[in-house]
Amino acid sequence: MINSRRNAITAIAFLVNLVPLFVAAQTRHSSNRKGEFYFSWGYNKEWYTRSNLHVEQPELGNRYTFKNIRAHDNPGWDKGIFNTAMTIPQYNYRIGYFFKDDLAIEINFDHTKYIIDHQQAHRKGTKDHKPIDETIEWSEDNGFYYFLNNGANFLLFNIVKRWSVYEHPNEKIKLDVLGKAGVGPVIPHVENSFDGDRNNPDFQIGGWNAGVENALRATFFRYVYLEFAHKLDYARYAHLHIYKGRARQAFGTYELVLNLGITIPGKKK
Repeated sequence: MINSRRNAITAIAFLVNLVPLFVAAQTRHSSNRKGEFYFSWGYNKEWYTRSNLHVEQPELGNRYTFKNIRAHDNPGWDKGIFNTAMTIPQYNYRIGYFFKDDLAIEINFDHTKYIIDHQQAHRKGTKDHKPIDETIEWSEDNGFYYFLNNGANFLLFNIVKRWSVYEHPNEKIKLDVLGKAGVGPVIPHVENSFDGDRNNPDFQIGGWNAGVENALRATFFRYVYLEFAHKLDYARYAHLHIYKGRARQAFGTYELVLNLGITIPGKKK
């Protein structure tokens, strides 16, 4: 866990430090690119911050909080690439339109998975109408699991800024740096059990999220591009469905994304 965090922090610092270099190297001669439409599909990897998980089950007399909970993602294809459907692993897509040479609007969706780790979990509050302050073993064998495994599902409506770094005279290759920021809803699939009481798994609108993203895009022969991005997201989940009650939590995410896309240039003036 410590090494993963160090690696994530190192990656953030490295990529952030590259941005001024790309911007400084921006070419001053670039083709008119207003009107471009693009679509991409790709896959992602996440690291999550710890969080507090609040549980309320009024009918059962339960109102308590699990403190400082750890969780991990589930990238998929860990036993071989393309051995399951393309929508089973953690995927993402982007759909965007450049209404100016350097500004676009974008629909940005990440199918990310969030699974609470097997751990010693401290909970404090009220259970069965009685005060509790205890540590339990969080495991399925002990009646506890919490999956957003069919998606924590971040949906953002982004504004996108583009800086042109390099463009070949015949447009065989273009290099761009993109900065993105947006807000939107989270659409989790919730599946959980507390003290052996299971919910009915389902999708729901479960709160909101805000994110920023920095990407390097290489476009080949005008129409095909490869984009590598890193992203920071903050999500607040509320009224998540649990057995006879609701749960809420908030956590941050650091994400790496690799996408393959198609871009359709606008009309030349």
